[in-house]
Amino acid sequence: MQAYLRIAFAHSQNQVAMVAKRIIPCLDVDRGRVVKGVNFVNLRDAGDAVKNAQFYEKEGADELVFLDITASSERRATTVDLVKKVAEVVFMPFTVGGGIRTAQDIREILLAGADKVSLNTAAVNNPTLITEASRIFGSQCIVLAIDAKKQMAEGRWQRADKKQKKNLQSAISNLQSKNKWEVYVNGGRTPTGIDVIQWAKTAEKLGAGEILLTSMDYDGTKDGYDVELTSALSRAVTIPVIASGGAGEPEDFCEVFKKTNATAALAASIFHFRQYRVKEIKEYLKKRGIKVRT
Repeated sequence: MQAYLRIAFAHSQNQVAMVAKRIIPCLDVDRGRVVKGVNFVNLRDAGDAVKNAQFYEKEGADELVFLDITASSERRATTVDLVKKVAEVVFMPFTVGGGIRTAQDIREILLAGADKVSLNTAAVNNPTLITEASRIFGSQCIVLAIDAKKQMAEGRWQRADKKQKKNLQSAISNLQSKNKWEVYVNGGRTPTGIDVIQWAKTAEKLGAGEILLTSMDYDGTKDGYDVELTSALSRAVTIPVIASGGAGEPEDFCEVFKKTNATAALAASIFHFRQYRVKEIKEYLKKRGIKVRT
């Protein structure tokens, strides 16, 4: 019943504030604890998942994302009991991802209290899961999570010496002009060779209702969102896009909303370690003419 009420509430909010931007805290969970790192590595503890969820409910967050970040790489299911505990303390829409492989897994997560599920590794391995899931549960429940990384030429450039850079220059310039990003799976551990923009377009056709786009290059850096990537992807699809990775200051939220078609911005570090509060971000955005939910 609680999940049903959240869906009804979310629907009514969408009707009255269709263009309002959403601010979404993210709980990256590893063995029951919220963690946060930089570029998907060097994780540090950020507290209890349930207590964090309660805090963000009181803070006025628009939605909450819960990602079991090691479930896929460890080939195990999402911790359903923890999902139930979080669902009991939040009223806002609640998305769960990590280790979800089948339609039955999705059913269990939704019955545990989640409103939406996030698919990444399983969707890449079996794209028909997107179509099956959207047909059974509705596309509004299916979020495609994309962990994106700029192709490795930039990394080679940073590590190259002066002579090597001369040889790499033309290849890197050509790559950058094409704006190429690669899809990674298994919690950012495994490159797939799949182009991010093409994968987003395909997933939309298959039935995904929303995209959670995380820049692995910017994740945890607090240097701001990857505006180039977010702009390119949000222009390529018609479904909502959540920008993720790199938020460090209120200005970063403002920039990603003004320069891209993202409908929501997700953040973790700045909220978990109380650098800024959700209400502060919303007030900042309102003063700059960006409509947010109140």
